[in-house]
Amino acid sequence: MKKQSSAFFSHAGLPKHLSWGYLGVLIFMMGDGIEQGWLSPYLIDRGLSLEASAALFTVYGITIAISSWFSGVLAETYGARKTMFYGLLLYLLGTVGFVGMGMPDLNYPVMLVTYAVRGFGYPLFAYAFLVWITYSTPKEQLGRAVGWFWFVFTGGLNVLGAYYSSWAIIEFGHISTLWTSVFWALIGALFALVLNKYTKLERKGADSKMKDLMKGITIMRDEPKVLLGGIVRVINTTAQFAFPVFLPLYMAEHGFNTTEWLQIWGTIFTGNIVFNLIFGFVGDRVGWRNTVIWFGGVGCAISTLLFYYSPVFGNSNFWIVMAAGTLWGALLAGYVPLSALVPSLVKEDKGAAMAVLNLGAGLPVFVGPLLVGVFYQLIGSEGVIWLLAGLYLLSAFLTRFITLPNNAKTM
Repeated sequence: MKKQSSAFFSHAGLPKHLSWGYLGVLIFMMGDGIEQGWLSPYLIDRGLSLEASAALFTVYGITIAISSWFSGVLAETYGARKTMFYGLLLYLLGTVGFVGMGMPDLNYPVMLVTYAVRGFGYPLFAYAFLVWITYSTPKEQLGRAVGWFWFVFTGGLNVLGAYYSSWAIIEFGHISTLWTSVFWALIGALFALVLNKYTKLERKGADSKMKDLMKGITIMRDEPKVLLGGIVRVINTTAQFAFPVFLPLYMAEHGFNTTEWLQIWGTIFTGNIVFNLIFGFVGDRVGWRNTVIWFGGVGCAISTLLFYYSPVFGNSNFWIVMAAGTLWGALLAGYVPLSALVPSLVKEDKGAAMAVLNLGAGLPVFVGPLLVGVFYQLIGSEGVIWLLAGLYLLSAFLTRFITLPNNAKTM
């Protein structure tokens, strides 16, 4: 039985020694994703302007970006487990302040500060674990291993979080649903930090800490391809965090209520997490760079437009919109091999390379709402959609220049 279990993990590309950590990230991110699909329209219904809502998510995104940037080098310097624990503490502190003091009376200054504190939490928790994976997984398995990471990350944040909240806000109400995120975060931490016993990638000596922290900045100067990888990673999920700010309102104009939107959003990322695994395998076999260019960049540019126009050409048919959205979510996973490609650009300082990639993963939480806040009044929802599609094509062009020595694994 033990041999069969090891064979399964090996064939699937899932690092067995970190399996409890993967489960913990799934549950933690479910707690973090509870409000993503409905918080903006809920706040607008209670009297907040769309611009104020976008600003709230923008500030939240700034702290996520900062935390994402340093998660890699902090994991190298202080140990992944300790970095994840600090992320948990910041997440809990921010959640208690935001839900307990900011939300009841819509105290906007308090909401801004506490939601920003909350933003420091999940990148330290999740992306430190991604660095752990990068250091402890053989290169030939790495594409699949990071595919599994994005499977649990997105599965928690966008799938379980959306489906759970679509039920919970009806049963418990919006504020009480937000409180339950504390419970899920603690359960996730139990699996990832207590039941996960693997100890590799623990803290370094004190004399190397400042040097390691600075590497998260200087590597972008020393390794321009790492910087390009970070830019492509930003573009990857900018639409994912822009859509919830304005698409629920656009869908409502075409007859979709909040519950239907959450079901669409959850189904989109159900497809996405499946393709996170598929594109992990595809990238290992047909080339990491090729996968990102054609499935990620070009595919997302086309499917973004299809998703937006699907209520129009489909006469607001629920299943046509669902299908178009699911196609976009599937192709969004075409960027998964970036998490294998970028750290492979350097022989040492993989944590610093991952810090840039993690910054690229965190910035969209800021960039997405910012684009909506800046351009929505100028060019409308249709203009924003075309802007996002253009960014995807730009990412495909930039990826052509991210090559490994001898063009290995990047065809």
